[in-house]
Amino acid sequence: MASYSVFEPPSRADAADTAPERFRLVRDRFCLAAFFFGPLWMIYRRLWLVLVCYAVLLALLAVTFRYLNVSTEVVIAVFALLALLVGLEAPSLRRWTYLRRGWRERGVVVADDVETAERRFFDLWIEAGIDAPAREPLHETARAPSPPPGSYAQEVIGLFPKPEGAR
Repeated sequence: MASYSVFEPPSRADAADTAPERFRLVRDRFCLAAFFFGPLWMIYRRLWLVLVCYAVLLALLAVTFRYLNVSTEVVIAVFALLALLVGLEAPSLRRWTYLRRGWRERGVVVADDVETAERRFFDLWIEAGIDAPAREPLHETARAPSPPPGSYAQEVIGLFPKPEGAR
């Protein structure tokens, strides 16, 4: 099963409410297209800032490697690792771009495919009320309440249950 992040687009002046067909789901997985065709994938996905940063990084690496007289094998290995990083982080780059453009993350859905993920998300959306995404997210991440300042939590996961306590 894969996890999908659901993004709601920014509100338009001509639309009364958010159209469900404008929502985007981003699957969290390795992207072969981004691995093999990084710059073309970035252009296709309209990740302009990511593309500029990627090109600047490649240029800086190329100049640095030429200045340091690094062997061809090392240069190929570094560029292959950079391509692997782009393939691994492709969903994060898309999510970051959506958030930077004013889209709102509405939740995370776990499903086998994108159609099932859409169905699950919109079923929850309908259960919560048709205008729920415009007001608040459907899925909040559960956070433990923070302890008051100056006190320590009673339960600590790790080697030492209390600061300065018996070991």
